[in-house]
This record gives sequence, structure tokens and C-alpha cells, in this order.
Amino acid sequence: MELAFGIPTQKNGVFNCRQNCGIIFINETKTIVMKKLSLFLGFALLLLAGCKTNANLGEKVNEPFTGNKYESNDRYFRGTGKGQSMDENISRNKADLQAKKVLAQQVETNVKVVTDQYLGETELNNRSEITDKFQSLAREATNTQIADLRKIGEEKYKMPDGTFTTYIAYEIHKRDMYRFMKKQIKLNSKLNEAERKTIEDMIDQELQKAEALGD
Repeated sequence: MELAFGIPTQKNGVFNCRQNCGIIFINETKTIVMKKLSLFLGFALLLLAGCKTNANLGEKVNEPFTGNKYESNDRYFRGTGKGQSMDENISRNKADLQAKKVLAQQVETNVKVVTDQYLGETELNNRSEITDKFQSLAREATNTQIADLRKIGEEKYKMPDGTFTTYIAYEIHKRDMYRFMKKQIKLNSKLNEAERKTIEDMIDQELQKAEALGD
């Protein structure tokens, strides 16, 4: 007697499993193949999703004045700006203002670091007041027309829709900036003699470092 569903049955005292074992082997093979196929399809879908994401980001574009050559370092403060407008002059003015603003922020950040380091080694009680006045001096200096501020690049593009895009880059040697700030200290009536002396000492310290590096 033989039952349905491929279950081996006894016939003449011996189990007849030739057909049933074959069915089991085929089913196991199908299961393995399906698992591998599912893994492959899942991996393929991940790849397609990644490609679609990159496509949505668009093509990578390197704008003018990027890289180490246009970044601040031990010798130079640098700033770059970008301006867009339907008016060519407005586009240029926007880029010019942004570049100078970035450079000014570099100067202020440097002044903050210098002040913290210098005052950290002293026992002055009015540290915060000196820090504020030194940073204020830096802002005034960068807002002034400095002769040593040098434009190191300017590029202008006209877009298909008529919009102008301008890129501008500026730099100033740290030596020249600190020399200018030292002159400004002597003209600043808001500083008392003790504050003036402290800030001058900090500037002289940084000036020596900048002069030692050369151009």
C-alpha cells in the first residue's frame, strides 16, 4: 500500500523511497535557489536605489576659488565670495561684500584664539573686557579700506536666463594686518593704557610669528 503526498510506505516489508527521496531533494534544491535569487534581487535593488540617489543630487561642480590656495593659513587671511543678480554690478558687489565678510570672520576668529591663549597665561582680572575690545578692534580694522588687501581672483559668468554670477577672492598677509591693527590701537581712544599695552603685546607676538614665516 502507498499513501499520497510522497510519504514512503512499506511494500513487501521494505520501504519504497526512491520516488519520495527524489521529491524531497528537488524541494530542498528549489528552496536554496529561491533564497539565493532573493538575495541577488535585494542587492540589485540596493544598487539601483544608490544610483537613483546620486542622480537626484545632480552633477558635482567645483566652483572657482576653492581649495588650499584660497583658504587662510599661517601666512594669509583669505576670503571668497559669490554673488548672483540680473544686474552685473550688483552681482559683483554681492560677491565683493561676501568675500570681505568671510575674510573679516577669519581675522576675528584668529584674534579670539590669540586672546584666549595669551590671557590664559596671565592673571588679569578684566580678561573678557580685553577680549571684547580686541575683537572690536579687529572688526574696525577689517571694515576699513586696507591698502594691503589684495584681490587674488575674480570671475564672472552669465547664465542662460540672463543672471550674472560673480566669484571674488581676497587675501591679506597676517603681517600686514597686524601692522595695520597696531596703528589703529594708537588712534583708539576707548582703550586705557593698561589695555593698550596688553593688546599691543599680543599683536607684537603674532607679528613676530608672521614676519618669521616671510611671504
